[in-house]
Amino acid sequence: MTEVVPRLAEVEADVQGLVEAHMETLLGVRFLASEYSTGPLHGGRIDSLGLDENGSPVIVEYKRGVDAGVINQGLFYLSWLLDHRDEFERLVRDRLGVAAASQVLWSGPRLVCIAGGFTRYDVLAVREHRRSIDLVRYRLFGSDLLGLETVASVSGGMQVARRARRQPVAQAAADVQGAAMMELAIAVDEALLGFGDGVNRVQRKQYRAYQRLRNFACVCPPQRSKLLVYLKVDPADVAMVPGFTRDVRGLGHHGTGDLEVQLRTPRDVERAKDLFRASYAAA
Repeated sequence: MTEVVPRLAEVEADVQGLVEAHMETLLGVRFLASEYSTGPLHGGRIDSLGLDENGSPVIVEYKRGVDAGVINQGLFYLSWLLDHRDEFERLVRDRLGVAAASQVLWSGPRLVCIAGGFTRYDVLAVREHRRSIDLVRYRLFGSDLLGLETVASVSGGMQVARRARRQPVAQAAADVQGAAMMELAIAVDEALLGFGDGVNRVQRKQYRAYQRLRNFACVCPPQRSKLLVYLKVDPADVAMVPGFTRDVRGLGHHGTGDLEVQLRTPRDVERAKDLFRASYAAA
């Protein structure tokens, strides 16, 4: 037995190279560009640009150790990004295609800061901002292991969404089948948000995503007699139950995830909680 001692990278670029090479696996973000120039007037270079699973623009900034300026630097670039939407959409179109560029979600651009550590002041500052910001601590172990730990995660507008969440969820369900579906939709929403303060909710036209760096659940608008939830759980690890769970690998559907869970009653929500928890852990 040998102890594997955690360590920081030799240089910041080592962390950046690792993350950019595996960005979709690590963060659920499709890589767009590295060291992206913001032009001569702005005079900066964005470490990494990407597009997440829900179509939100993502800026990733890296620091080798603890750096008090990482959040302000990231917000500086985020402000530039919001002023240059056309330029970003052209980049998406060139790298990912016309369809991806047409679905960019500007209501929730994200800043992900990956560093060797953060101070308590960093965590407090993130909670005071009205932007979607994730603070992620990295560690290298030995020569071939990388660990990422979310220190703080805040979604811009999340507090407003939580206070008002019953109304839109209830209205969507009431239009379909009344009180029963309304209560079912509320129960699912509360169960998924209940995993912790690090859970962010992103509203798209076709689905609502619940995110912990990466999506772990996507809930579609209620149908006449059921609610569909898609989870990041490997269907091969689940005993399929007809009418409750379904393997949708290779099948088109809204949202992300290969396991479909069909909910019809509050009892189904209770049955699904272990699957919800497994998907949350996987994210």
